[in-house]
Amino acid sequence: MSLYPLIFYPSLHYRIWGGNKLKTLGKKVSDDKIGESWEISSVPNFISKVSNGFLKDRELTELINVYKEDLVGSDVYNKFGNNFPLLIKFLDTHEPLSVQVHPDDIYGKKHHNSWGKTEMWYVIDADKDSEIILGFEKNMTQEKFFEKLNANDFDGVFRKVYPKKGDVFYIPAGRVHALGKGLLIAEIQQSSDITYRIYDYDRLDKNGKKRELHIEEAKAVIDFSYIENVYSTYNPQGLNECLVHSPYFNVNKHNIAKNYIFKDLPTSFKIFILLEGRGSMSYNQNQSIFIEKGQSILIPACLKNIEIISDKDAPITLLEVHL
Repeated sequence: MSLYPLIFYPSLHYRIWGGNKLKTLGKKVSDDKIGESWEISSVPNFISKVSNGFLKDRELTELINVYKEDLVGSDVYNKFGNNFPLLIKFLDTHEPLSVQVHPDDIYGKKHHNSWGKTEMWYVIDADKDSEIILGFEKNMTQEKFFEKLNANDFDGVFRKVYPKKGDVFYIPAGRVHALGKGLLIAEIQQSSDITYRIYDYDRLDKNGKKRELHIEEAKAVIDFSYIENVYSTYNPQGLNECLVHSPYFNVNKHNIAKNYIFKDLPTSFKIFILLEGRGSMSYNQNQSIFIEKGQSILIPACLKNIEIISDKDAPITLLEVHL
């Protein structure tokens, strides 16, 4: 039987900073501290399982092993083998995340036998008082920063921005960052779960203990460069807009009021992340599946033409991801 668009069971994760906004994306959240929904993952112990079609309950890495380049594309398979190169998540931040940083590929391979972690955020929703930390204010040096850290004095240290719905942020490995409270985020990242916490507001976990910090590791990877514009700029009202073009992933946004045909798609796999709306996805000329807000759909590399048809009263907004 032929490959088809694959939808996976979401993996819901308790987080000290989590909330319950993931319900608005159709996730079955029973705990008010669910902070993450892992949509597509090959991270060990959290490998996604298919929820639709004849491959239901099969693991993603197993499918790559069987279908190889037909599923992910020849270049992707040659580079990553049976490991899927991306991790797709939704995040709900009822409280701020720790201030943190991630290593690049070289450091990750040397110290963790893992890829590094470059990521991007698409803001699905934001409270009026939400903020994001991205890098440092001007003239920050390693020596000055760690003096401030040791003194627990962060006045004038971090660059803060105030996000709104539709904002996009690209966060390369090495850039200090933290999501603030009141945000609902689609996150696209390299397949890595390595995080170095720098500061965690001295809060306690559910066992009454402070979470571990990783100061020495962070020292080795932090980039202290000042970045003038931390936003990824695009036209939010455009029908088809490039949000991010990078060595790690490419992301486009599509607003579909009626229908749109994706022709001659790139030779890698594709992922469609539905941010709004509902409708159908047609493939292989006469086959289709129902799609709706909150789904992340993996399109095998062997499928070259996909048509998205939105319900007339529910226009579709989606992110298209590929390597």
